[in-house]
Amino acid sequence: MTDVSKEQVLERLRTVRGPDMDGNIVDLGLVSDVFISDGKAYFSITVPAERARELDPLRAAAERVVKEIPGIKAAMVTLTADKRAASGPAAARAPAPPPPGGGAAHGHAGHSHAAPGQPPQRAKAGIPGVGAIIAVASGKGGVGKSTTSVNLALALKANGLRVGILDADIYGPSMPRLLKISGRPQQIEGRIIKPMENYGIKVMSMGFLVDEEVAMIWRGPMIQSALMQMLREVAWGELDVLVVDMPPGTGDAQLTMAQQVPLAGAVIVSTPQDLALIDARKGLNMFSKVEVPVLGIVENMSYFIAPDTGNRYDIFGHGGARKEAERIGVPFLGEVPLTMDIRETSDAGTPVVVSNPDGAAAKTYREIATRVWQELETLKDKGARGAPSIVFE
Repeated sequence: MTDVSKEQVLERLRTVRGPDMDGNIVDLGLVSDVFISDGKAYFSITVPAERARELDPLRAAAERVVKEIPGIKAAMVTLTADKRAASGPAAARAPAPPPPGGGAAHGHAGHSHAAPGQPPQRAKAGIPGVGAIIAVASGKGGVGKSTTSVNLALALKANGLRVGILDADIYGPSMPRLLKISGRPQQIEGRIIKPMENYGIKVMSMGFLVDEEVAMIWRGPMIQSALMQMLREVAWGELDVLVVDMPPGTGDAQLTMAQQVPLAGAVIVSTPQDLALIDARKGLNMFSKVEVPVLGIVENMSYFIAPDTGNRYDIFGHGGARKEAERIGVPFLGEVPLTMDIRETSDAGTPVVVSNPDGAAAKTYREIATRVWQELETLKDKGARGAPSIVFE
């Protein structure tokens, strides 16, 4: 296969006219960085948020011309809303029309909020067939968030729910290895992708689309594009809950999820020591600022039981996450011990909830899953709102 360069893609995209038929999308500065891997081109086109529906034919035209390039097998193109687009030359010429019908989009119940002086924004559309979307997050890496995410998803499944999991860590996807899945997802109709599946849960990850050794060097708009496509252009089917394994920290992926997806709530994973809790507080504060309910905190690697003596060791301290949950008034979901069993089964792609369902660790995860679902049901009963609109000053 002939290698295709970024310059070739950009040159072809110069044949696509801008939003108001003046200039082209490349010279107008609307195209993000272009990433090419395994014959697939990934990029986004920045447009004003209020014109996204109107300008979808522009996205389709860009996808079509890129797919015509010899050596390109597929193109992943998404419209992304960026405030900078509102002041660009293409956006300045024509005011955006009001939303069709003038009403809020239907997804999860509730209304979104705008800053004072701004017109009210439409509620974020849900994912068809998906009952609730949960973000599993941490303030830093290395606390076992992905292992917690996959075992939480499997525990929700063990508790009788229909479950999917989205690996939102673009730079370090873990789900293919944790769930022992390889291969590429199938495209079933149009742009829709069939998710991979194992252990009874549906899975989508950038790790299925890009080789494990490929370094992902993407800016914010590219991350937004990939996340939205993995959410909205995947045939998830009917799910009670979609667990989203977030990347560590408080960056583009988290803000994209909060801005564009009606998150039902977030689970924060931390280890007991003070340094990890400091970073966990950043995650808690971020979700608080964007008005996403925190379903609770999980203390991972809470303690260690020596397999030869049965003695308990609090290697990272103990109880810090519980105290933090009590301090800020959010539920404490449970303590997960540091065990060889959890580590070995995760590395082998046979998570402990499915490989040793009657063991103590699996029981702990099922109890955490039960508490998470109870929190979701409580929020639903209270008429919890969907995700708000975020206005950056």
